[in-house]
Amino acid sequence: MKTPKAFFKPLAIGAPQPLMEPPVRLERMIHFVPPHVEKMRAKVPDIARKVDVVLGNLEDAIPADKKIEARQGFIEMARDTDFGETGLWTRINCLNSPWVLDDLLEIVAGVGDKLDVVMLPKVEGPWDIHYLDQLLAQLEARNGVTKPILIHAILETAEGVKNVDAIATASPRMHGMSLGPADLAASRGMKTTRVGGGHPDYVVLADAGADADAPRPAYQQDLWHYTVARMVDACESAGIKAFYGPFGDFSDAAACEAQFRNAFLMGCHGAWSLHPNQIDIAKKVFSPDVGEVAFAKKILDAMPDGTGAVMIDGKMQDDATWKQAKVIVDLARLIAVKDPDLAKAYNL
Repeated sequence: MKTPKAFFKPLAIGAPQPLMEPPVRLERMIHFVPPHVEKMRAKVPDIARKVDVVLGNLEDAIPADKKIEARQGFIEMARDTDFGETGLWTRINCLNSPWVLDDLLEIVAGVGDKLDVVMLPKVEGPWDIHYLDQLLAQLEARNGVTKPILIHAILETAEGVKNVDAIATASPRMHGMSLGPADLAASRGMKTTRVGGGHPDYVVLADAGADADAPRPAYQQDLWHYTVARMVDACESAGIKAFYGPFGDFSDAAACEAQFRNAFLMGCHGAWSLHPNQIDIAKKVFSPDVGEVAFAKKILDAMPDGTGAVMIDGKMQDDATWKQAKVIVDLARLIAVKDPDLAKAYNL
């Protein structure tokens, strides 16, 4: 374990100074783009105006014979697009793949300071972060990169979940983590082929009534509740962000919205959008309700310094609810900067 003094030292001569605090950015949706598809790359300038993060995907869903084409397409897409305030990320191939070294060597050289975050799949423990941390520092120094490229880990193995706290605190480059439900399900031996969401057979059954033969109500449960909560605790205690990952059923907007909302209420900052119809779902869900913002503002106005206790609309408010209100209003203010319609609705 590094000492506090050494934790924030650059890992290569000439690499940028690590950040003491991650940047404050709006990241309600991380929108995945397959960069080997030319017609999808052509849509990126328009997509970048609609989303908070554009991610060039190089890993799963990219065929093995298209990996090099995807890498080159991402570099071209990054160079040719003005992303403005929209974040630019890439998901590289996993560390045990034959493509990952060239992903990093070519992308850091070709994109440089435009790249905000590298998403690392199948993170098992802090050792994976340490390896990438050191390599990024060397490549930043070699290529004259002036700001640290951050690392976002995907939690998609049982080993990774077991080591989630150590992963969250492995490096000052840590941006956050995303739940990777499909690979995690396989790693755990879970009996589901769904990508995110619930399962109709994962239920609790109501107690039997007087008529033992009468149908008993069954209530579907959330397969991912424990893991999301575990991830949120690890991330928030480390000062980084937790995200829900993919929801694979593009035809079921209602279920996608419900899963995203559960994650939002539990503390996640955003989710992946794999299809254009999920962008607006994520934007809606990860932007607080107008009524919630109005009530939170009432609490902050009534308790400017966050101390004491007051009654508002028949409900007691104290320092704990003041903190809750501040989370909601701070997020609303961040959204208001980017979204004029919501700024008006929030009265900010």
